[in-house]
Amino acid sequence: MNTMTQNSLQTGAEIIRDYCKRLPGTPGVYRMLNEAGEVLYVGKAKSLKNRVSNYTQVNGLSIRIQRMVSQTRSMVFIHTKTEAEALLLESNLIKELKPPFNVIFRDDKSYPYIIVNMEHDYPKADKYRGQKKKRDGEFYGPFANASAVNRTLIALQKAFQIRNCTEGNFKNRTRPCLQYHIERCTAPCVGYVSKEDYAVQVQDMRDFLSGKSHTIKQKLVHEMDAASKALNYERAAKLRDRIRALSDITAHQEINIDIVGDADVIGIAQEGQKICIQVFFFRSGQNYGNRSTIKTLSEDMEVETLMSTYMAQFYENKPVPPTIYISILPDEQELLEEAFSERLGRNVKIIKPERGDKKRLIEFVLKNAREELARHISETASQQKLLKDVANLFGMDEPPKRIEVYDNSHLGGTGMVGAMIVAGPDGFKKTAYRKFNMREAEAGDDYGMMREMMTRRFARSLKEGEGPGTENWPDLLLIDGGKGQLSTVEETLSELGILEDLTVVGISKGPDRNAGREQFHMRGKEPFMLPHSDSTLHYLQRLRDESHRFVIGAQRTKRKMDMGSSPLDGISGIGPKKKKALLQYFGSAKDVSRAGIEDLMKVEGISKSIAETIYRYFHS
Repeated sequence: MNTMTQNSLQTGAEIIRDYCKRLPGTPGVYRMLNEAGEVLYVGKAKSLKNRVSNYTQVNGLSIRIQRMVSQTRSMVFIHTKTEAEALLLESNLIKELKPPFNVIFRDDKSYPYIIVNMEHDYPKADKYRGQKKKRDGEFYGPFANASAVNRTLIALQKAFQIRNCTEGNFKNRTRPCLQYHIERCTAPCVGYVSKEDYAVQVQDMRDFLSGKSHTIKQKLVHEMDAASKALNYERAAKLRDRIRALSDITAHQEINIDIVGDADVIGIAQEGQKICIQVFFFRSGQNYGNRSTIKTLSEDMEVETLMSTYMAQFYENKPVPPTIYISILPDEQELLEEAFSERLGRNVKIIKPERGDKKRLIEFVLKNAREELARHISETASQQKLLKDVANLFGMDEPPKRIEVYDNSHLGGTGMVGAMIVAGPDGFKKTAYRKFNMREAEAGDDYGMMREMMTRRFARSLKEGEGPGTENWPDLLLIDGGKGQLSTVEETLSELGILEDLTVVGISKGPDRNAGREQFHMRGKEPFMLPHSDSTLHYLQRLRDESHRFVIGAQRTKRKMDMGSSPLDGISGIGPKKKKALLQYFGSAKDVSRAGIEDLMKVEGISKSIAETIYRYFHS
């Protein structure tokens, strides 16, 4: 550790030591902030005083935590009544703030449900994603992904023949649609089924989703036998097809889950420092799919600690089932149970099965986790070879651990956006992607946009002590562009004093601008090309294409936002009401800008002083 970093470490420890003098020995959550006031880390504690004081013993800290302490310049504390309350608050803040020194499991998307609106005369089952409180109805789920929901909805339509049309189609139909003809709906829209009979269909579907699948299947079997005995073979065949549709759902599960009830089953596979966490959702006797997460275990963290962190964050925005079966118990099992029970309003148990059917269920989930991890490691090995080839191509001493690719986009000089994507041994690192809304570059100035991106990316890192050799410092910069863009980037990096610490390469399309004819530009070398079939070329193309995708998406988003804004938004004293009155009177913001003071005063709510403000805004 160099002298400057050592001094920063001692400074950070002294600042933390000063806070400890005034801290109580009660539960709470703490945040460590850098010089710019940005959150570095969020932690919880049973005793704030005892926990925070650990950071002052710098010699016993890991390198990663020493770096965090060296950047700490202030702290914020929130006191809680219990440690369980602190745990819930900590996971919420980590998800919200995404501090760089916390282990973050990125899973912000809400999980889909099936919703049945029983207020309708003829209810249907729909896919729904979002907060339950925003819709009235009965919810079934959550499902692991949209495909699991879609698969279940198709099976439900085959088995129970419930409508799936929109309200507009339902009200305006004069004859049955295709769903009726392929026997997936009984056509309540045109009165082919009575309200009472349709209600029986819906109730059977609700019973099936509620875990009474065996009862419903037995009921259909009895009806099929009765139809067969009555020589009504056509009806018996239809009932047989409905039974098969229900069997398709349970057959897809691959395992017997009658023993589970409402539970999540979590298996953790480990290979070296790589971890794969596999979660299966079981609700009411149905397998609602699975979700996997792969993470690299840091040297200063045990797998049991990682599991506590994972579970706290995973269930921060998801419903907690009454039982969670797991292959490795988290080190904070009792605290998690207390926190989850408090949220659910009833007891939640975290159990590691040791024998019997539940143990076999864990083995099934673990098998999936191991296979997923093996696939990931295989792909990573292939990635490592590609990175070695990249290092050889660009004359680097070792394979790059972090590649940053820069691109920019605008439309006729408007909506100017730059973007950075990040890739490395584990593939694309999407949590590190960054967008740059241009503040200084002139309209349509591609070189100016590159200069601004480089300055904002690296000047800030250097200021915060995140220079060469630190975790988030790149080994290789790929610039979308030719000699001009490359020269601009190198000039900017030279001014910052870091050009010699980076390998910088420009990638441009060849003279015919066809993919596969890309030219590579490096300082002191003539532009060169790679064979069309070269795997390294294909890898670099993927990186470049991903930067295109990301920056174009960012530019489109910015353009939509700009289209939704109005020149009137920047005028002091003009709120939504006055803005609406002006637009209704003049017809457009452009016409408002052309109006004189007397014309402006004719609008309701616009006084002489406000009219003068508007006029000066457009004519100063």
